[in-house]
Amino acid sequence: MRTMSDNDILEMDSLSGSEDLEGDVDIDMINEDVVYPEEFLPTYHSIKEGSTVAKAHLAEFNDKPDSLFFNDGVRRIDCILVYEDEDKQNFEKRHTFQRRKRRREYFEASLMKMGMELEATRSVIDGKLTFVKVHMPWNVLCTYAEVLHIKLPIQPNDLASRPSPWHFLSCITKHFYPNEELISKETEFFTAPFEKDRLEYFYVKDKDIFFTPSMRSRMAYYILSRAPYEIRGNIKKFGITKLLDGGVYKAAYPLHDCRFNVMSKEEGCPNERYLLYQEWAHPKSFYKMQPLDLIRKYYGEKIGIYFAWLGFYTVMLALAAVVGLGCFIYGYKTQETSTWSKEVCDPEIGGRIVMCPQCDKECKYWRLNSTCEASKKLCIFDNFGTLVFAVFMAIWVTLFLEFWKRYQAELEYEWDTVEFLEQEQPPRPEYEAKCIYERKNPVTGVKEKVPFTACGRCVRVSIGIGTVLFWILLILASIVAIIVYRLAAFFAFSAKLRAQDLKELEPLKEYVTPQMATAVTASLISFVVIMILNMLYERVAIWITNFELPRTKTDYENSLTLKMFLFQFVNYYSSCFYIAFAKGKFVGYPGDPVYLLGKYRNEECDPGGCLIELTTQLSIIMGGKAIWNNIQEVLLPWVKNLFFRHCTRVASQKVIPRWEQDYQLQAISKLGLFYEYLEMVIQFGFVTLFVASFPLAPVLALVNNLFEIRVDAWKITTQFRRIVPEKAQDIGAWQPILQGIAILAVATNAMIIAFTSDMIPRLVYYWSFSVPPYGDHTTHTMEGYINSSLSTFNTNDFSNHSRPLSTPGNITTCRYRDFRYPPGHRKEYEFNMYYWHVIAAKMAFIIVVEHIVYLTKFILSYVIPDVPYAVKEQIKREKYLTQVILHETNLKLVSRRLKPTQDDTMNLSEEKLAKEEIELDF
Repeated sequence: MRTMSDNDILEMDSLSGSEDLEGDVDIDMINEDVVYPEEFLPTYHSIKEGSTVAKAHLAEFNDKPDSLFFNDGVRRIDCILVYEDEDKQNFEKRHTFQRRKRRREYFEASLMKMGMELEATRSVIDGKLTFVKVHMPWNVLCTYAEVLHIKLPIQPNDLASRPSPWHFLSCITKHFYPNEELISKETEFFTAPFEKDRLEYFYVKDKDIFFTPSMRSRMAYYILSRAPYEIRGNIKKFGITKLLDGGVYKAAYPLHDCRFNVMSKEEGCPNERYLLYQEWAHPKSFYKMQPLDLIRKYYGEKIGIYFAWLGFYTVMLALAAVVGLGCFIYGYKTQETSTWSKEVCDPEIGGRIVMCPQCDKECKYWRLNSTCEASKKLCIFDNFGTLVFAVFMAIWVTLFLEFWKRYQAELEYEWDTVEFLEQEQPPRPEYEAKCIYERKNPVTGVKEKVPFTACGRCVRVSIGIGTVLFWILLILASIVAIIVYRLAAFFAFSAKLRAQDLKELEPLKEYVTPQMATAVTASLISFVVIMILNMLYERVAIWITNFELPRTKTDYENSLTLKMFLFQFVNYYSSCFYIAFAKGKFVGYPGDPVYLLGKYRNEECDPGGCLIELTTQLSIIMGGKAIWNNIQEVLLPWVKNLFFRHCTRVASQKVIPRWEQDYQLQAISKLGLFYEYLEMVIQFGFVTLFVASFPLAPVLALVNNLFEIRVDAWKITTQFRRIVPEKAQDIGAWQPILQGIAILAVATNAMIIAFTSDMIPRLVYYWSFSVPPYGDHTTHTMEGYINSSLSTFNTNDFSNHSRPLSTPGNITTCRYRDFRYPPGHRKEYEFNMYYWHVIAAKMAFIIVVEHIVYLTKFILSYVIPDVPYAVKEQIKREKYLTQVILHETNLKLVSRRLKPTQDDTMNLSEEKLAKEEIELDF
């Protein structure tokens, strides 16, 4: 095998159709080698000039519908390739189909040249389809297990596991775990990265099951992603991904081991898919804990770690949901006893307070008690229980993240991903295809090929950042448009809903205020805009990430994750931030209102504040998002599969093989779990960032997640083809994103309580302004709060632009929400002493609460270790055993070296042995 030359170009992107048609070349006559670094593809051998291209053996289906083997019943199927027979296609497009045929035949010949074995079988449903079964022999498995650093057992784990502190409740808790008779606990092993030269030290009881089906499929797909399918000059094209995109193959997937609802009749079949359905994905098992070890064994670590995180998050949400529900019940029970709410509803107080119009000219004067019902609903969420709950959630999110780190460390050890390093991950085929520049690896010091120079990388990253910023600005523009709608809609609703002769809304009149009508309609429009922008930006983010060309799949996913989350963060949360921190804060006063764009008068909050509007916004977006996602995740795959089965239905007497049954299922998205994580992290943001305004958010999230776990399980078990297993150590870039949200949540909740709710002004009134020298009451009380929180305005001071068209003759003054001096005062309409007391109290509250909560979070993070002590012991024990085995191997070779020989002259074989000993890597 020769090294990479400067002129060799590995390419995955096919040329245009016209170029391919003009330059069709006989594959057999090409004499250039495709070049690969030996560490990535050690079994590769180029097909020499003039050699016959081997073809897959064509075999008839043996009428065994559950078989997972070739027709000989010995060689296990590790992957399936599906293609349409090019000879049976449209005659007019014969050139295209012949080119596809040549590429496919060369690709399959390359696979066989690399040691893989193929067997083709015609479809029993569609005569045009052919299924190619791929098998990896033992020696190929051993080679690529070493390339991919797959950890395999060396001896059973001799460290006794510590009993659970709740073992005395096992008679009760066992009903909440999967049936141990069906899913038994597997033996634990100490493991080490596989090496062919030390095979005798690994725990090999049976070669057929030493490598699990998920390991075999992972290795098979690794080779498929790098096998060449065409050579043209010094351009080498390779990879199953491009063949799938170009239509050469219809699908490539590993096999499910059986049907999800019927056990296989094949001898020795583990029926793991059936067990997963019965004990995990079936609705009747909704109350059971997840069989994570079996999920990981069947689908790989990446799927396993997602469901482990989702399950852990849901369990932790249960505690937050209980406290949040208690806070909601407390607010509901105390809404009728709230003094300030009673004053709003009292005909002698709220009924006599005339409020100033909230828009120019068209709006009318209105009575404060018209917001009676809204003020009662506000009491449910704006109370002291909310303050306690906000602090609790700041502590909860810290505990959640710290305990997740511990749980994740346990899974890393149990699933052999403790030392899963960046260097162990092979480059993406798309990255390898563009490697034309040479550089020195800063870690290994070895020269390697890269796809761009430092300057080229900088340009690519800059273009990506610029595109993301442009789309974020586009979102902000849409938010401004929605704000303009809110202002215009409020103007219209105020003119209509304040009218006394609106008979058709009489039953709902006390509930439908201009603020509420505007908030609901704007929230619905905002939700629609969010979903549309999401669909558009998704394609842009994928294009940008592809353009940046990350090296490994982890790098690719982390880069895409950051782009998508930044966009989604602005898209989903910007409207909530507007209501919480901007609306009603810059409105001026009736005589000098503030205008947006010089035309639209800024909208005001209800007399009780904007908190109820924020609650409405959150409930609509959270609820709408959950419903929409469930429709996408459940209904669409089910309808697609139903339609496909209807279109390809055959006579009932026909026996359909396992690979054809799987072909009828849906293919998994290229981004895999990305959208599942994104959905949950956005939800996590709603639960933590704005929980002070909506204590029921954890309850809604808990209910949604209980469905989400089972829906996702049902979906991947019954509706999708088996996912190609992938290695993963943790949840990737989502971990720092969650930590960032947790830090931001403390600030947002403190600011919501300080600036959005009326809690601080009420406390200031209760402790300072209800008693002398500012108040007239002898004891601290909330009586008179409403009157003190509303300023007075002289109707004669309206400007001509904002003066109402009609003013009743008996109204000389009106009230508005602010803390300003009354007309006639020497500082009329300037902020009064109450305002500055409130501002000082708000700032003090934010500083004190943030420091206390951040200090508590820091202490908890420091006290709770990321890795449990028992896991550290097991990791040390495993490393020790690995070192012992390596030492024993080296000792044997050294002892052979020191053994005296009778002949002074060493023969050729002994010289070779001596060289091997000298080059030993201790």
